[in-house]
Formats: sequence, C-alpha cells, structure tokens
Amino acid sequence: MEKRVAVLQGDGIGPEVTEAAVRVLEVVARRFNHTFQFDFASIGGEAIDKFNHPLPEETIAICESSDAILLGAVGGPKWDQNPSELRPEKGLLAIRKHFDLFANLRPVKAVPSLLHASPLKEDVVKNVDMMIVRELTGGIYFGEPSRKTAKSAVDTLVYTREEIERIVEKAFELARLRRGKVTSVDKANVLQSSKLWHEVVEEMKKGYPDVEVEHQLVDSAAMKLITNPGSFDVVVTENMFGDILSDEASVITGSLGLLPSASVRSDGFGLYEPVHGSAPDVAGKGIANPAAAILSAAMMLRYSFGMETEAATIEKAVETVFEDGHFTSDLSVEDGRVHSTKEWTDKVIGELDLQFVSNSIMFSYV
Repeated sequence: MEKRVAVLQGDGIGPEVTEAAVRVLEVVARRFNHTFQFDFASIGGEAIDKFNHPLPEETIAICESSDAILLGAVGGPKWDQNPSELRPEKGLLAIRKHFDLFANLRPVKAVPSLLHASPLKEDVVKNVDMMIVRELTGGIYFGEPSRKTAKSAVDTLVYTREEIERIVEKAFELARLRRGKVTSVDKANVLQSSKLWHEVVEEMKKGYPDVEVEHQLVDSAAMKLITNPGSFDVVVTENMFGDILSDEASVITGSLGLLPSASVRSDGFGLYEPVHGSAPDVAGKGIANPAAAILSAAMMLRYSFGMETEAATIEKAVETVFEDGHFTSDLSVEDGRVHSTKEWTDKVIGELDLQFVSNSIMFSYV
C-alpha cells in the first residue's frame, strides 16, 4: 500500500520526536511491504519565522495532497509577545478547522512498568484504559462574538445539533470496539449548550443498545478521573471540557511523553500528534521522550490507513521496551536504564524487527 504523509515538525522538541516516528514508520513500511512518502512542511513558530504566518498556504497544499498529517509540537516563549494572529497555536487551531478535524481522540492507558511514575497510587492507576473523545472544531474556542475591552470581555459558546451528533456517533462506534461504555460529560445543570448535548446523547443511545451510557457533570468527572480513573472507557465531551479533562487525565500515566492523539474527520483523514507540548527547555538536547510521537504514528496507521496489525505491532514494541527497563530522562526510574531520544528509538526499532522475524517464523511453521 502506498501512502503520503505530511510531516509538520513544528517547534521545540517537535523535530526530534517526529524524526523518531518517521524512522519507525520507515521500518514498518519495509517490513510490511508498504510505501510511505514523507513530505515536510512548516507550522507554528517555525512557519512564522519563515513565512510570517503560523499556517502558510504551502503547508495547507502539502497536507491536502497527503493521506494523513504527522505533527510534532508548536509554540514556545520566543513567540509569546507576538500579536494574536502571529501566535504558533493559531496554526494548530487553523489546520484543525481547515480540514474539519472535529474528533480528537486521546487514549490514556497505564503502562505496568511505569505505574510508580504516576502521582496517583498504583492500585488506582493499574486498570486505566480510556479513550477521551473531544469535539474539536466548535464550542467556545470558535464562537463569535469574541472580544475584549478595558471594562469587559465576551466569549460565545455555540453548538449545533449536527456538530454534537457526529462526535457522539464517533464515541459510540469506538465504544463498540472497546468495552462498550460511553460517559458523556456536560454541564447541563447550568449551560443551554450542555442541555442540548445531553438531549442528543439520550436520543442517539437508542441506536446503540449494546453500549452502556452514563452522564456526568464536568466537575464530577474531574474528581472521578482522580479517584477512580479505571471506571472510564470512552469519555465524550465538548471542546473546552475535553481540553481540560484530557490534560488532567494525561498526568495519570506519569508523563506527557507517553500520550498520543488523533484529530480525525468522517472520511478517516487525520492529524496525529503527541499530547506533550514543544518543551523548549529540553529541545536540542537529544533527551526528549519520543514514545507519544511513535504511538501517534501507530494511531495514524490504525485510524487513517486501516493498518491494524501494523499499529498493534508498534504499540507492542513500545510496551515491550518499557517492560525491559528502557526509559528516557523524563521518567523517574530506579532500576531502569535511561537513554537518549535516538537510543530509545533504536530499542523500539530493534523490537519491531524481532517481532516481525518471530511472527514470520510462526506463520511459516503454521
């Protein structure tokens, strides 16, 4: 199979972790007889420096001719004083909106060998395996009017029934592939938009009798993420609530460097990026954790290319490398070995090769 991937390395550690992900994808392509073409383009602060725009037309054109987008990170203190339209984050918001990437998928799964790194007790964390489904192109981040004066400010929260229906449908479909439970998070006791959200979920659940549905207010959900995170399977919510809750959930595993994400639309086209930011304090030192970027590449294979076996092979390789005691410097380890970004990626690639050889021998024997 031939696929084109737009690679937007971005700022900070973005180039380092995307390089690791591309290396892994190249091995997968070779081992599974695929052809991946990588086209590089600019976004965020890097694009501002080169093109005076956080999302240049050239980048949009490259992405439009690709089958998926792999992104590193955007932002950093270098651009903090820029005017609003020249902030790196504007590029990320714009690309999501341009490609109608309405569904943000953030898996949060405990890694057995890293339970000790979580700020929560190990017995609370050990069974965590959730998928947070966040609506990404509507809500208060995109509502109009949005303005500020010296004496007041206003932001507008708007959702249409159609916007809610498509994200809730995505959550139900994912739940069917997982443990069959959806938790819908809103603030229906206060917000009119949440009341509509609640109504839509109630209507749509009739078409999914095999899926258990529960409603939770956002403040209650935030508490439960800390006290009983293992109770969640698929969590679906609107843009701002999803932004906050997914960042809260991200610390459960002990490091932002472990968490991938996908932003997809109905036809499978998507943007894949690690949850962590640009981490300018460690950029260029060769110590960034590439796990989230590599796992984001695995999500790309699964959700945009339909390559389930290849995606699972990458995920197993990453988990095995952790289980074997190999880590990067962001993880607090006592008995493990700490590696540079390149060294740790080499370990994953080595494990991929071992898995492929092992599976080939097994299939040959059968």
